[in-house]
Amino acid sequence: MKILVIQQKVIGDVLISSIICNNLKTEYPDAQIDYLVYDFTLPVLENNPNIDNIVVFDSKKHKNGLNLILFALKIRKEKYDIVIDAYAKLESGIITLLSGANKRIGFKNKGLQIAYNTKVNHADEPKSFYGLAIERKISLFEQLIHKNNIDPYPKLFITDSEKEETNILFKKNGIDGDTDKVIIVSIFGSEASKTYPENYLSEVIDFVAANFDVKILFNYTENQKEKAKKLFNTCNKLTQEKIVFDLIGTDLRSLIKIVNNCNLMIGNDGGAINIAKSLQKPTFTIFSPWIKKESWSVFEDGKNNIGIHVFDYFPELKQDLSAKELKENNNMFYNKLTPNLFMESLSNFLKDHLK
Repeated sequence: MKILVIQQKVIGDVLISSIICNNLKTEYPDAQIDYLVYDFTLPVLENNPNIDNIVVFDSKKHKNGLNLILFALKIRKEKYDIVIDAYAKLESGIITLLSGANKRIGFKNKGLQIAYNTKVNHADEPKSFYGLAIERKISLFEQLIHKNNIDPYPKLFITDSEKEETNILFKKNGIDGDTDKVIIVSIFGSEASKTYPENYLSEVIDFVAANFDVKILFNYTENQKEKAKKLFNTCNKLTQEKIVFDLIGTDLRSLIKIVNNCNLMIGNDGGAINIAKSLQKPTFTIFSPWIKKESWSVFEDGKNNIGIHVFDYFPELKQDLSAKELKENNNMFYNKLTPNLFMESLSNFLKDHLK
């Protein structure tokens, strides 16, 4: 049996949808499980034993309609028995439709409806602490396996040599992996509107540094270095002494290895938080006001993973605002999410995980 799972776009989505591959391989160990993704997400799939082949989708090339059709016909030649469209957009629907698979699974009222001969509900509300994003992916494959065997947790696979490389890197930067507690801070969201205000975040980092014996890493890319330095300079002197500023991931795979060597992650929601969760690292996540928390928070159990949102504290402000209206007023809502509102929760979280 040959199965293709389609999940284009960003790191978090690709990680979450990888549970489809993981569960199908457990249920059908002799099946060929292939995964269609964008090339920049490949590092999160390295060494995954549940994926037989990664099919790379070139977003720039295949934006051209003819190229997309030719790509879909190439997929058709693989003669997949089952295609699961976890992306649910027009382009993935076209690939699914033209695949020729006997079973083509997708969401009701999402994507290209004519493409699917097996449709599942696209849930609006979560039923468990797994979260809506995970539950939606489970719905795409649960009919194919014994439900008692479902593993909802995305996974990253790091080799022993990668772990050793990172241990050496930490030592070179003055961090003792055996004794030091290390916190990594997701200091930027994927865009400005998903990034907690700098003055508030520096206050949070100062609180952590003043109350806990830790080393602090910042997660940023080389082209964000200037903005990261600005945040660093906003922190007080004691905090700056605890920040190992230049220890960063130079690419996605090196970031994964660094996060694996940390005790936990705090900060803005985004791909880095999903990486931490996939490595079973505790997370404390600050969600953007215009993001629907219940759609994107996963595995929030109030202990190992905690997510906060301005509407947790001011539910009356939400009213019936659209996503567009929320985004237009994003800064106003962010300004209401002052650090004092969640410092106790953050402190308890850190005490639990820095023992």
